[in-house]
Amino acid sequence: MTSIEQSVLNSMEPKLRKKNSKKTNQRIARTRRQRGYNWEDTLVKRFNALEGWKAFRLGSPSVGLPDILAVSTKENTIYTIEAKSGTNTTLRVPFDQIQRCLKWIHTFELYQTRKMIVAFKFSSKKRIGTGKYEHRELREFFKIWDERYPVTDFICTYEGDTYAMSEGKRSPLKLEEGIMPFIKKQVLTKSNTSLI
Repeated sequence: MTSIEQSVLNSMEPKLRKKNSKKTNQRIARTRRQRGYNWEDTLVKRFNALEGWKAFRLGSPSVGLPDILAVSTKENTIYTIEAKSGTNTTLRVPFDQIQRCLKWIHTFELYQTRKMIVAFKFSSKKRIGTGKYEHRELREFFKIWDERYPVTDFICTYEGDTYAMSEGKRSPLKLEEGIMPFIKKQVLTKSNTSLI
């Protein structure tokens, strides 16, 4: 290989790396979105399988709607649900998603029970690196937003603990675990094993 050919290859290498990096990032983003859509779809199917419940996926976040609206006229109940799914040890909920869900439950004042719920699903595989995973127990948590707290970004951990996030700092956030009308499997938490 001549020095000219080598210099041409060297000049092309960063461009190829950048192109491959962009494709990889697009693939990762597509996988993340697909995981979220599947979780939303699962929740809608669980609600719709119950007598007296109807649930709907409302569209993309850019529309300004909750991920899911679940209604039971029989139970006089409405839930707005933000669904989060992932392979990390924490999942984050931005404050604006909480605000838009709260806006919707305040709109439907005719329902006696109106709750904003964040449904977390921690996948059975934990990401430990780019394209690398290890097996773990699948966990689901349904946290009810408490309107006594100021609306802020918050995270849920794989153990089910919740924390408010402000200026990059965590502070404990005690959110009630929602009892869903459908059956879930047992989940082992730090304090005990309970059927939720």
